[in-house]
Amino acid sequence: MTSPHDPLAALTAGADPGPFALIRRADADHLDLLTGTVRTAEQLADIPLPEGGPGPRTLALVPYRQIAERGFACVDDGAPLECLLVEGHRRIPLAEVVAALPDAPVVTRDAAFDLTDAEYAATVDRVLAEEIGRGEGANFVIHRSLRATVQGDPLAAALAALRRLLLRERGAYWTFVVHTGTRILVGASPERHVSVDDGLVMMNPISGTFRHTGASADRAALLRFLHDPKEVEELYMVLDEELKMMATVAEHGGQVVGPYLKEMAHLAHTEYLLAGQCSRDVREALRETMFAPTVTGSPMENACRVIARHERTGRRYYAGVLALLGRDAEGRQTLDAPILIRTAELSPAGELRVPVGATLVRHSTASSEVAETHAKAAGVLAALGLGPDAPQPGPGPAVRLADDPHVRAALAARNAPLARFWLDQRTPGATALPGLAGRRALIVDGEDTFTGMLAHQLGALGLAVTRRDWCRPGPVGPYDLVVVGPGPGDPNDLAEPKMAAMRALLAGLLAGGRPTMAVCLGHQLLAGLLGLPLRRRDAPYQGLQRTVPVFGVPRRVGFYSSFTAHADADRVPTAYGPVELSRDPDDGAVHALRGSGFAGVQFHPESVLSPDGMAVLADLLGHLLAHPALAGRGPADHG
Repeated sequence: MTSPHDPLAALTAGADPGPFALIRRADADHLDLLTGTVRTAEQLADIPLPEGGPGPRTLALVPYRQIAERGFACVDDGAPLECLLVEGHRRIPLAEVVAALPDAPVVTRDAAFDLTDAEYAATVDRVLAEEIGRGEGANFVIHRSLRATVQGDPLAAALAALRRLLLRERGAYWTFVVHTGTRILVGASPERHVSVDDGLVMMNPISGTFRHTGASADRAALLRFLHDPKEVEELYMVLDEELKMMATVAEHGGQVVGPYLKEMAHLAHTEYLLAGQCSRDVREALRETMFAPTVTGSPMENACRVIARHERTGRRYYAGVLALLGRDAEGRQTLDAPILIRTAELSPAGELRVPVGATLVRHSTASSEVAETHAKAAGVLAALGLGPDAPQPGPGPAVRLADDPHVRAALAARNAPLARFWLDQRTPGATALPGLAGRRALIVDGEDTFTGMLAHQLGALGLAVTRRDWCRPGPVGPYDLVVVGPGPGDPNDLAEPKMAAMRALLAGLLAGGRPTMAVCLGHQLLAGLLGLPLRRRDAPYQGLQRTVPVFGVPRRVGFYSSFTAHADADRVPTAYGPVELSRDPDDGAVHALRGSGFAGVQFHPESVLSPDGMAVLADLLGHLLAHPALAGRGPADHG
């Protein structure tokens, strides 16, 4: 493709530049200039991706409201899905772009956050108490927006901001400006949401924010941050959540690579890379991964409800993506989609919005999350003249703390407690157990796509697995095993439709003698049917790893729960026969149970936090499907 005109030259001449985008990807020595026409689409499947030679075809501006395509809750603000249909494409050297961009200060007035620090802190406290504390999820991202009015030409202001980002920000995945005629986006996003190239799908969960004010981070302070339990657990939780997405779009689930340190001008982040093979249409892969847990929370569906309850305003393009769709030299589809964070939106009238959010977990404090929003916005605000620039490094190569051996050791140590199933390259069939070939399992999803990860693990053990949502009843007769899976909510609220339906399903399975496994919420509902009391924990077990006894064997596993069953004995009589319990020695919390033809676990054997998860599943299959080759696996048998 060749560009029919130069938007920067048109601007200099006072002419209409038309729709265009300037994009620098990672540390490239050039920017891609895309020009063309703009049209809107209703759904992601409607994004044009025409045939032809290699190169970009469409740049889509995907607003947060598209999450409704997955049936998830959102405040619908009407922000359109706009598509720049690429008619011209050329690469321009970085130095040439910087020289052509306006070098002038951006002038604004009336800059203020829509929520004051005190109001945002109060929202944080409510979410911690009312949502995480009550079992609605492990983490949630709540945003606020700085708003202002730009004085002068908004497009010239955005281009001046782009110049400062190119010169002063570092570590961004995309640095860009996009002008559609109806809006302008300018930013430096650190995070790839999803990409597809040569059949390889990749995601890049980033979580944990280290704030600094120097030209580079202080090494000692950074090492303290890397060992901070709150920051470590926050990254593990988003890793689990994005593995759920990879379990949907990648044939064999995702493999975890990393973690790494991403260093930027005002802060540093920790990140993982997930990779897997994908044969889906890239628009379908984009839809199935809407949107990143790093900007929503987990479990995803309930996180969207929590966001709608507490934000009460639309997010527009914040937490959505820019999606560049194209084709490679063989005509195969390609996709590259950064998350729309650290991004400003400007209207033709000069209205400016800079949205930013913080991830709330059980260890969060309101003051630290307020500070995190300021730190995350700092780079874009500095480029817009609304905050100080980060100090520039001195002459010579910039110091990269990611190369420091102590930093690398601290990062590597984060993988030590994790499940090797997700970290190691897997060979199909290598972990299959004898006797399971041809046997079928049904997983009933309670609104937590941990079930996708569970399906991959049960499949790796040799079962043929089908997943079904709790709200879609169907026959269970064709299946050798039914797994009643996890989900958010209060298991004592039996008037709630999901709880009533899943409890009724479990009652029918027990009455019919169908081999049944229950996980987390399913386990709680099973325990309730067996007559065990269910209580809310004093402190939520969200993203918590523990070693607990499981039928006489210590197992290292991950919990995501705020409720638990309790018992005073290790064996109890029930209407369904005697039940063996594995209890916490301190408080009697029931971590696992099993009876004739059924079993349940409060933890998540499929989680990346469960290094003993595969061994637990093998033991449960041995109990439920009565195959002697499955029994007797010890703690070292992790699959």
